Amino acid sequence: MNKLFKGIVCAAMCGAAVVGTFGLAACGGNDDGNGHDERTTLSVYAPDGAPALALANLIEGEKTPSGQYIFDTHIVDANTIATYVTGNDPKADFCILPSNAAGKLLGTGTTYQMLGTVTNGNLYFLTDTNKDLPALTKENLSSALLGKTLGVIQYENVPGLTLRVVLGEYDIPYQLAENNDNPAADKVNLRSLTPEQVVPATGCDYYLCPEPARTSKIGATQSTPNPLRAAGSLQALYGDGSGFPQAVLVAKKSVLADKAAADKVMTYLQGSENYLKTADAHTLSELLASKRTEGMDAAFKEAQLNATVLENCSVKFTKSVDCKTAVIDFLTKYKAVSDTATNIPADAFFYIG
Repeated sequence: MNKLFKGIVCAAMCGAAVVGTFGLAACGGNDDGNGHDERTTLSVYAPDGAPALALANLIEGEKTPSGQYIFDTHIVDANTIATYVTGNDPKADFCILPSNAAGKLLGTGTTYQMLGTVTNGNLYFLTDTNKDLPALTKENLSSALLGKTLGVIQYENVPGLTLRVVLGEYDIPYQLAENNDNPAADKVNLRSLTPEQVVPATGCDYYLCPEPARTSKIGATQSTPNPLRAAGSLQALYGDGSGFPQAVLVAKKSVLADKAAADKVMTYLQGSENYLKTADAHTLSELLASKRTEGMDAAFKEAQLNATVLENCSVKFTKSVDCKTAVIDFLTKYKAVSDTATNIPADAFFYIG
């Protein structure tokens, strides 16, 4: 915090002038005159997968850091992301995590505030090519799913909870089934599956899984007698069809005392959507690998970092002032599905700087 305080004083003395796209004008540069670097290093954490893709532009830009603030990025196991924003002295200055987790853990706005949404849904339907079933759309969802079995990866987590939010929007009744035997004709019969069970042999009518599993499953079954094919997008079914606030960026309130730190990170994230449109798969794979926890399996193989997968990960940054209502609406529906899955954030949670 001592370095951060110095950065604030320096910005005030220099009028917080911004240089170029990212750099903050420093008082006499980043050297204190005695050969010491006066720049402040801030930590950024994200779970591997689509949220990590949102940091690609930042990682690339920080190869040659400039200005008062530099960012040290960590891509970690999704199951551990909450540990970096909780406790008496949380490690993360900035962190990307699921919106429902952010609401539950940080929604009071006491320690962290939300700067914006970064991903907008990466959940897709598959079906067996040999079954005469339509792709799921807003127009046919209510009728097409009744009496059908729908296998879901991570039923009790984001995929399953978000699916149930969408089913609720369409007033579609559902039940949790252990197998495909005797499905209810007046409900959609949901099955909780592991990723390995999303194969034609499991026998479900539809499957819901995230990218990159969606594209991998389609490709892996092309040579089998019963290949899987694309059958719709869950985000296209929610609300106005533009997706839902799946992952958000938060920052410590103490860091946000200097607006320049938040502005630099948000500028990087605003550029991520375009960066990913032209990103080379090999370069992108190496970028993510350079920040991933040592020994951790990668969420994306290099071959999966193609244009289709990247587009389907729905990386787009929207500032809190522009998405506050959408986040509250989504989390309200989420809490109705599972009261313990999230909390409705207070106004203080949303950064308006």
